[in-house]
Amino acid sequence: MLQSMTFFFDRMVRKYLPDAFLFAILLTLVVFLLGVFLTDSSPIQMVEYWGNGFWNLLSFAMQMSLIVVTGYVLANSPPVKKILVKISQLAKTPSQGIILVTVVALLANIINYGFGLVVGALLAIHVAKRIPKINYRLLVASAYSGFLIWHGGFSGSIPLTIATEDHFLSDSMGVVPITETLFSPFNLFIVITLFVSLPFLNRMMMNTPFEPVSIGKDDGVDFPDSTAATVETDDNDTFAEKIENSKLLSLFIGLFGLVYIVSYFLQKGFDLNINIVNFIFLFLGIIFHQTPKLFLNSVAEAVKNAAGIIVQFPFYAGIMGMMTASGLSVLFSEWFVSISNETTYPLFTFISAGIVNFFVPSGGGQWAVQGPIMIPAAMELGVDTAKTAMAVAWGDAWTNMIQPFWALPLLAIAGLKVKDIMGFCVTILIWSFIPITIGLLLF
Repeated sequence: MLQSMTFFFDRMVRKYLPDAFLFAILLTLVVFLLGVFLTDSSPIQMVEYWGNGFWNLLSFAMQMSLIVVTGYVLANSPPVKKILVKISQLAKTPSQGIILVTVVALLANIINYGFGLVVGALLAIHVAKRIPKINYRLLVASAYSGFLIWHGGFSGSIPLTIATEDHFLSDSMGVVPITETLFSPFNLFIVITLFVSLPFLNRMMMNTPFEPVSIGKDDGVDFPDSTAATVETDDNDTFAEKIENSKLLSLFIGLFGLVYIVSYFLQKGFDLNINIVNFIFLFLGIIFHQTPKLFLNSVAEAVKNAAGIIVQFPFYAGIMGMMTASGLSVLFSEWFVSISNETTYPLFTFISAGIVNFFVPSGGGQWAVQGPIMIPAAMELGVDTAKTAMAVAWGDAWTNMIQPFWALPLLAIAGLKVKDIMGFCVTILIWSFIPITIGLLLF
């Protein structure tokens, strides 16, 4: 049954799902029409909401572009290649490869979502190199499946926000420590269940009857090539060329960055956010490539992979602008509140968050929209506010499996398109609904 279902989803997605950029355009049209017909917004107002929000994700788009670039550059350095090759050697068969990539991606995403996206993609590439007969599309989907648990891990934006003094809902719900969210029995149940089950679920999808895709040069997969990063000129006659090939200069600026990294963690503890992850990747890449010339050669290759993010993220920002300014996100949330009771409220909060996340694919942004609605309603119904917040967090994480927004960095590194993995991700989405629902309703 699982194989037949996965085959159906994979076939439908590959046949009908457009390119990720076209998907963003179609989603823009859908939100525009919903805003016109379900709210009192006029067509001109919806266009204004879209345009006003269009550039609101510039800093985030830059962060995610750098995740792709710095992750590629670091992975393209000789020391990291050796580490990834050694890890990939733990897998001897296709089934072991699927399980290995899933487990490593899950572990990495518990630590930090940006780190997890990069590590999962890079390990998938090296496993596919070692096991040419493995289904590369399923392997990359397995790497992305690890992203499902990020909001229940140490970089979860909602639990970390409400654990911070003076957060924007502190007057109504107070400060909620992570012992009541990340380390609560219901969250631990969900995380552990998904951690144990996803590797085997992905392994079971190997038996689906479709042709595997490997990463050979004739397979059409745009696999990263490291040759540009390993060629060094012998012509060091001019001052400029000597500087470009100076190992001392790279070592100096690299150590500069390492000093800051050590100072950062000594002062702030294990606060692994997207900026410090990019910072670590960048300066380790500089050190490991040894010379500025080799580093810049690798950067030049890496930048090509960030094109999709640069173009598409502004469109998602415009969609988010329409959702929030028109009141559509509030409308969806209030409808689910209206049909909830004390028992069903966490479940309907989770489902509503999953729907809103499809149009507002940002944990922090979604909490800013839904938090002021869901928390007062939870208090009125007598539902635990910590569980309500985590229900929103899990809804955000859940539909990421079928929302291309977060898959773009991973796919850029892996050299695949959204439709190549989304059929598998639909199966993952359906399965993950079960443990998340059990955790929210029974614990």
